[in-house]
Amino acid sequence: MTRSARVRWTRVAVVGGCILLLELFCRTHVINPLTLIPPSEMFVAMVQMVVSGEITDDIIHTFSAVGIAACLSVVIGFAAGAAVHAMPRVRRAIAPLLASYYAVPVFVFYPLLVALFGLTMLPLIVIAFIAAVPAMVIATLTGLDRVPRVLRKVARVHRMGPLRTGLLVVLPATLPSLCNGIKLCLAYAFIGVIAGEFILSSGGLGYGIAYAYESFENRAMYGRMLFVLLTATIVNGLLHAWEVRMNARRGRI
Repeated sequence: MTRSARVRWTRVAVVGGCILLLELFCRTHVINPLTLIPPSEMFVAMVQMVVSGEITDDIIHTFSAVGIAACLSVVIGFAAGAAVHAMPRVRRAIAPLLASYYAVPVFVFYPLLVALFGLTMLPLIVIAFIAAVPAMVIATLTGLDRVPRVLRKVARVHRMGPLRTGLLVVLPATLPSLCNGIKLCLAYAFIGVIAGEFILSSGGLGYGIAYAYESFENRAMYGRMLFVLLTATIVNGLLHAWEVRMNARRGRI
């Protein structure tokens, strides 16, 4: 068994052991069932809601906002990072702002955004965007900083223009950092949308969780929570597998 396989199975064993332990504590009432239901019941509730279509509208509402915010943050963050990298003075000026950006609670702007755009998806998208875009800017700057100088020299030797150099030399060299940026953008967008739905929203998974909590509907609340957790884990796992595969192909070249 390879080292990566051992690490993978160790993770599975740890997660599985924690789930079984939590199931045992819930079934033996060590944990009050009014506080937490067993993981098996969470899973059954989630499946029932998905199959019945009860949360279909919430899924569409949340995932649409997450997808739009993540795509905008990746595209605009990459363009902004590339532009800032080409202007050293601007980079030195905004570097302290980027370093301390996540100390600012962006959710304080949500009431203002609701007043501007109304109780629609726009405030959620904007909150998720401003939470995610700095991650892509930083990832782009880091990736461009790590492009070996020898690659640029080779491009000049072959008389490649700026566009070909960027597409064929610089972009492939920055892909590992860009992958990290994409993963972080998706994570921050997901957090921003779900948290925004908790605060003020008329729909979505976050709104459904908050409503179920206020109504003391534990099965509905934990079923939605489990769906969000599994979705985020699966998407992150797929992106990680793509990143590992890409790095492996780069290593064989």
